[in-house]
Amino acid sequence: MDRFKATLPISSMDGLAMDEASARAFGENLSGNYCFAEPFPHIVIDDILPAELAERVLAGFPNEANAGDKRFEIGYTGLHKRQVYPGHCTSANRDLFAFFNSAPVLQFLEGLTSIQGLVADPYFDGGGFHEIGAGGRLGIHADFRINERLHLHRRLNLLIYLNKDWRAEWGGELELWDRGMKAKARSVAPLFNRCVIFNTDATSYHGHPDPLACPERVTRKSIALYYYTASQRVYEDVPAVSTMFRARPIDEAAVHAEARRDRMANYVKDWFPPVALRALRRARDVIRKR
Repeated sequence: MDRFKATLPISSMDGLAMDEASARAFGENLSGNYCFAEPFPHIVIDDILPAELAERVLAGFPNEANAGDKRFEIGYTGLHKRQVYPGHCTSANRDLFAFFNSAPVLQFLEGLTSIQGLVADPYFDGGGFHEIGAGGRLGIHADFRINERLHLHRRLNLLIYLNKDWRAEWGGELELWDRGMKAKARSVAPLFNRCVIFNTDATSYHGHPDPLACPERVTRKSIALYYYTASQRVYEDVPAVSTMFRARPIDEAAVHAEARRDRMANYVKDWFPPVALRALRRARDVIRKR
């Protein structure tokens, strides 16, 4: 199975930063491998974070429980699982998750996946730090597809594993299954600084369904992030009008005239189709020549 070794061009000299053009080029360089992967578009990238940053993230993993944690003890659908909301973490971790929601990361993901107009979730619904203890598991599943708070379409999962010295006999491999749930197509060990990105749709089945066989002192740690797109049907619900400026009653006549001209220009642009606009411009030019 293909795995790639590549590190995002992240600078941490003054917080976390990444040039948008470089990030997009990084993604585009791997796009063919991503888009044509089976059983659904995905990629496995080792050493995704700069080494020093990956070490910092692991060192800052929130080992102590806090009030915002979610815990799952429901058998096959989630056992011995802890989910940590980024907003309840340290400032360093909050900055980390803000970076993963930033424009450069979205540019990287758009270049990689060819999905345009990606949107991050500022509420991290289902995302954040994940941790599963000995005996825990997460059954094979296809993820929820609509973010009901933001009314967005879920498109991508991004996972980064934070498990040093993880042993094969402990299990915990991410399994990717074919769309008919007939056969396992791929297993990915949850090794330190390994990233898995994949499309989420109605049949992108994945999980780690066998109970972890790790010692009690060891947990399977990861970062989980989800990305979305908005529906273009918004144009059916809301007129796509331009910004409309209005003068105040106390403003001078020249300001009123300028604001009125701007509104009229925007009305024409927003409500007339391109063919009509061209005809209006031709008529205007004829009048000016007379």
